[in-house]
Amino acid sequence: MTRLSVEMLAADAAEPITSAGDAQLGIAVLAGIAVIVVLITRFKLHAFLALTIGSLALGALAGAPLGKTIVSFTTGLGTTVAGVGVLIALGAILGKLLADSGGADEIVDTILAKAGGRAMPWAMVLIASIIGLPLFFEVGIVLLIPVVLMVAKRGNYSLMRIGIPALAGLSVMHGLIPPHPGPLVAIDAIGANLGVTLALGLVVAIPTVVIAGPLFSKYAARWVDIEAPEGMIPQRATEDLEKRPSFGATVSTVLLPVVLMMTHALVEIVVDDPENPLQRVTAVIGSPLIALLTAVIVGMFTLGRAAGFSKERIGTTVEKSLAPIAGVLLIVGAGGGFKTTLIDIGVGQMILDFSKNWAIPTLLLAWLIAVAIRLATGSATVATISAAGLVAPLAADMGTAEAALLVLAIGAGSLFFSHVNDAGFWLVKEYFGMNVGQTVKTWSVMETIISVVGIVFVLLLSLVL
Repeated sequence: MTRLSVEMLAADAAEPITSAGDAQLGIAVLAGIAVIVVLITRFKLHAFLALTIGSLALGALAGAPLGKTIVSFTTGLGTTVAGVGVLIALGAILGKLLADSGGADEIVDTILAKAGGRAMPWAMVLIASIIGLPLFFEVGIVLLIPVVLMVAKRGNYSLMRIGIPALAGLSVMHGLIPPHPGPLVAIDAIGANLGVTLALGLVVAIPTVVIAGPLFSKYAARWVDIEAPEGMIPQRATEDLEKRPSFGATVSTVLLPVVLMMTHALVEIVVDDPENPLQRVTAVIGSPLIALLTAVIVGMFTLGRAAGFSKERIGTTVEKSLAPIAGVLLIVGAGGGFKTTLIDIGVGQMILDFSKNWAIPTLLLAWLIAVAIRLATGSATVATISAAGLVAPLAADMGTAEAALLVLAIGAGSLFFSHVNDAGFWLVKEYFGMNVGQTVKTWSVMETIISVVGIVFVLLLSLVL
């Protein structure tokens, strides 16, 4: 169990910082979330500030002393950043090395050279899924969409037939597969096993991305038949490179942290003895920190040095990779602060008490909560963090597999129906040259399919595990 998980459970066991009744707590939660929603959607306030203000409003409306509310928020912020922040930073470095070295282009060019005709949508899913593993969703879009536009133009393909599979691959990785920020925070908040969550996440992700990607793209291409906009097709970004890393080296580097984490998960299941030397070794090399750090160090050679980068150039690449994630770290941290405030005022216990009389399954409840917050705020990360905080007490008596499925249910709910309050909606709209209606018919529907299919497979797995 991670340090953050232990601290979270300790917080659950502590006395609430307010003596408010369930009715007042319920009103405080709704009002706190409403404050966050209004600040983000109407006043366009940064999510970090909105979450901070919403947490203070939550505590005040619940009757908690301001000093204790501040302590709860800052404690949650600190422990969340401590547990997840380093992993986010390492993922950003790996993604930047992948992009700047030309490794991403090598993956794209190699697969596209071997694909054509009906195989192209499947190739785009594969490209997006591989590249999407270490990249934030927005970075993945910026990296992949120009490639999508070039492929559609050069091969005379329908833009939606090529674009939807790529977007589906990125979105599924973002919502269901660590080391993306949302799943990582949910894993820590719920106390789930990262390796098991990763393994089950891949089981859910594969059929989900197939249905929402290549299969749905057939219908999306009929509904919105457009060509790649000329003004959005840029020049390749790696023309100044002397050489590029090989396809095998690039893919191996990207998949290295996933392999290390899954190896630990498999050994843990097969051996099931914390004192076993093999399990102790894999526990170290398969920990998220060591796995990602190993991939970054390896990537400096297999990606950076292979592209002819000097030591100074690699240092510059690493430095540039960290600046853009400052906002993400603050949002994730503030989301952790909001979550801890929810727990400390006693909301977790309130939901736990109420849920005993609910006929709705816990996994479906977690999905519905994430859906509601996603629709309201437009942020998958905020939805994941907030929903994880609300349902974390329900995971106290869960087994390893069930806790992992709870994380995946939240992740699936966080992707439901992206619309005008989501930055990703406008990013896709502008890159593809669509109007709002066309974006809803394609991107928004695709996100909804991912969410619904994802929870269906999570529920099916819960029946057999």
